[in-house]
Amino acid sequence: MKQTDVVVIGSGVGGLSCAALLARYGFDVTVCESHSIPGGAAHGFERQGFKFDSGPSLYSGLSYSPSVNPLRQVLDAVGVDLPCVTYDTWGCCLPEGDFDAAVGAEQFCEVLGRLRGEAAVLEWRRLQQVMTPLAQAAIALPPAALRWDIGAALTIGRFAPTLAKQSVNFLKLTGPFSRIMNGVVHDPFISNWLNLLCFLLSGLPASGTNAAEVAFMFADWYRPGVALDYPIGGSGALVNALVEGLKKHGGELLLNAHVEQILVEGNKAVGVRLRDGQEIRARRAVVSNASVWDTLKLLPEGAISPTFRSQRQATPECDSFMHLHLGINGQGLPADLACHYIVVNDWELGITAPQNVVLVSIPSILDPSLAPQGKHVIHVYTPGNEPYALWQGLDRRSQEYEQQKRSRAEVMWQALERIIPDIRSRCEIQLVGTPLTHERFLRRYRGSYGPAISSASGLFPGHGTPLPGLMCCGDSTFPGIGLPAVAASGMIVANTLVPVSQHLAMLNRVGL
Repeated sequence: MKQTDVVVIGSGVGGLSCAALLARYGFDVTVCESHSIPGGAAHGFERQGFKFDSGPSLYSGLSYSPSVNPLRQVLDAVGVDLPCVTYDTWGCCLPEGDFDAAVGAEQFCEVLGRLRGEAAVLEWRRLQQVMTPLAQAAIALPPAALRWDIGAALTIGRFAPTLAKQSVNFLKLTGPFSRIMNGVVHDPFISNWLNLLCFLLSGLPASGTNAAEVAFMFADWYRPGVALDYPIGGSGALVNALVEGLKKHGGELLLNAHVEQILVEGNKAVGVRLRDGQEIRARRAVVSNASVWDTLKLLPEGAISPTFRSQRQATPECDSFMHLHLGINGQGLPADLACHYIVVNDWELGITAPQNVVLVSIPSILDPSLAPQGKHVIHVYTPGNEPYALWQGLDRRSQEYEQQKRSRAEVMWQALERIIPDIRSRCEIQLVGTPLTHERFLRRYRGSYGPAISSASGLFPGHGTPLPGLMCCGDSTFPGIGLPAVAASGMIVANTLVPVSQHLAMLNRVGL
């Protein structure tokens, strides 16, 4: 039996952010990861010299400090660096045609002028005017200042003057973004574009995406001098930086350590039991970075009320993914190839329709170390729009499964052929991932992208539970699917477990 202060279940970015910060605060922390590789949905892996990202491909706010990105704040707090390369342009293959887009408001106005004319440009500028004060409100209170106890009065209080100025705008950020958008936007292309961005932010269209998430994006993407980032070494380097921060301050990461059950004694979470029978006891808390549905599986009967269990179990989930990981011969490719592309097949189908949106990432354009000389790595995926029901019950070793993989991967090949027409003849490595891959290797419930909770109808499950000693972090706890949201969730849990004085000292260290 092992003793520690805090056990963290899962080494996703939320769990690692929480654990690394707790270690920096002086806690004895043990992270239990079921997989042989840390990082959860953000882990990286290698095949024959090609280094692949399993998940995220678009990053911002990581290459400078102080940053509004909670993930950069975690890295600053634990004292580790993350070298990045910056860029500002990605490719778009839309029903209107193919073009390059970029962060920065002026460049998008140029695109609008070419595609839709001056009236659309004026409409976008009006939207910017509406969003400017909302964007300022969205970043007025950094998630790093939050904690779930009375001490929040002090940590949030240091931002009181700024918050007072933004009080009117805060109310406008509480509902769905469509409420703001529909009052300003009438051009169909702009409406489709904003729905696409909302889908990439939250897995939902504008009618279900929280206005604060979009305002945060406007604050980050449409400001002067903005650039996007890519960590040198890919998402694996990002995960390694968090692991470095954890170990630097005495924390421990256990791989191939599958948590079978959360131990409950005297109506309190006191540790975990691993699949091999080992018990790890937690003196202070157990923190689950597993999804809301998977956390419920770890709790013994009677540990929580049937009502709470059924409410959490009923949390709606986003659809899953298809993935295509390729290692290719890069000889003779166009010199102006972008590192990322967004492909939309048909606006009329709806932005969340199965396989309607395909994302393409060629990160070795930015970081040649990801592939052997003269080669490239490519990650193509359908982002949270692949129905799990199509795959449920299939035997992964069956011919039916292989046939369905080939069939459902075809939309990704076709999207990639719009960018590299001879892609199929260039391939040296081909890996196809399905919702069952997501479910098996990433321990994702039904292979899901995360909760599909509309801002118009509900709240995220949150960090707390009715079981003393058990807290949660990750994409089931904080609005906005993606790295900033999960990093924020981990910070909030870590902050809640320490005295206010330590929390305030951390805010000073990261320049907030």
